[in-house]
Amino acid sequence: MSASSAARRLTAVALVTGSVVAAAALPASAVQDRGPDRQQVVISDVQYNAPGPDTRSNRSLNGEWVNITNRSRQSVDLKGWTLRNSEGDRYTFRHLRLNGRSTVKVHTGAGRDTRHDVYQDRRQHIWDNRSDRATLSNRRGSVVDTESWGRFRGDDRDGRDGRGHDRDGRDGRGHDRDGRGDRDGRGHDRNDRGDRGNDRGNDRGNQQR
Repeated sequence: MSASSAARRLTAVALVTGSVVAAAALPASAVQDRGPDRQQVVISDVQYNAPGPDTRSNRSLNGEWVNITNRSRQSVDLKGWTLRNSEGDRYTFRHLRLNGRSTVKVHTGAGRDTRHDVYQDRRQHIWDNRSDRATLSNRRGSVVDTESWGRFRGDDRDGRDGRGHDRDGRDGRGHDRDGRGDRDGRGHDRNDRGDRGNDRGNDRGNQQR
């Protein structure tokens, strides 16, 4: 074997070895950033029971929300992504690029969209206080992440959902969710001031009799 052939072979071996070493030296985060979005964008929190009585006012509706968090360092374009409940009610993200290490809050009611808050513009509550499942899907329709509570959490056997709330008819704030006549099918309070006024009128009439 000539000297020039031996030199070329040694050079080739050195190049291959250098490539292997360089690949091994890549940080784990560099590999993770190239992974599918389902590992990076998650449903980080859900406020399915708006504080106070569910009057269906815009304030009450916006007290119900879902947090979507981008755990990677790179921004993610959420245009065309969807967020839906167990009944198939769906919200589609419009023009929104979620920066790395940031969160966007998806409110149920109406409002002005920003980088950190978007609004579904609904006139009634969408998340069931007793049990439901929030599903986040990308623009291709692939499920990215889910968050469930109540009867949809099949692996919770001690009668509590993932946030430690009782599932026996009361939420984490002690409000009744037993589906009585003063609540709608999703466990939301339907009583308003008008109903209370009618009750007072009936009480007075009974007293006069």
